[in-house]
Amino acid sequence: MTKDDIRRGYQEHAAKAQYHRWFQLYERPEGGIDNALDILSDEVIVQSGLGTARGHGEYADRVKQLPETWRNAHHVQSIDISHGDNGAMTMEATIVYQNKGMMSDGAVREADLGYTVQFAPDEGVLPLITDVTIEQKSERKTESFEDAYTDNRMLSLAHYWLALIEDPARDPEPAREILADDFSLNFSSGAITDFDGFKAWLAGPGSQVAASTHEISNFEAEKTGDETYAVSMDFDWSGILPDGSEMVAKTRHNWTVVNDVTERFARIKTVDVEVLEDFRPKGQ
Repeated sequence: MTKDDIRRGYQEHAAKAQYHRWFQLYERPEGGIDNALDILSDEVIVQSGLGTARGHGEYADRVKQLPETWRNAHHVQSIDISHGDNGAMTMEATIVYQNKGMMSDGAVREADLGYTVQFAPDEGVLPLITDVTIEQKSERKTESFEDAYTDNRMLSLAHYWLALIEDPARDPEPAREILADDFSLNFSSGAITDFDGFKAWLAGPGSQVAASTHEISNFEAEKTGDETYAVSMDFDWSGILPDGSEMVAKTRHNWTVVNDVTERFARIKTVDVEVLEDFRPKGQ
């Protein structure tokens, strides 16, 4: 990972947060069209095998035509992001798409899809999607349908959290949207149980580097109750100190999450952190 990768990491997490949100309208329509339009620019262009939709109105009309009896799942396989001028980003992604309900014999339709997504910066850390091109690579039948909402919903939350804590602006206010009322963050630097404590952490221990980013691995998420979830993942952390030297570390995060499908994001209730590899200079 280069220093440029570290400095731009928060932008890529923000793009991934939006991309995982893209699927949620198809996987849980009760989340509402407003949450889907929230990630799109007013002049968005969406191109797929269904044709081209331009702007919020045409896109919303297209979505309304999808049968309510369908079940859809989008299993993200890979994401690659390149950076353009003035904060623009291009994402190339591959997914395995599953649909139950489209085929008359009751089989599950499965397809490999390629996505090209253009992002433009907006107010705050989250960019807007300006262009989506979806290309089908293959198609087949399969017997089993595997729901992907949990993974997409929880990954969207995780990437947004990382975007906010890595953002050089160090603005704590957007995090109110993704923290439960009675949250508890058990960090190695101490427990945080109120928003004032989070603000102090972000301004203190959270900002002692010039830039930092995290890579997610070993991600697992499961529903544990009525819109409650357990999430486990490892973070490979890379940071640049004010003197230009680089540091690395590895931690395991275990989260409990509460979810209201109609909100933009789920909310973090608890975080427990285990240090797997201590903070140390890169290369040691």
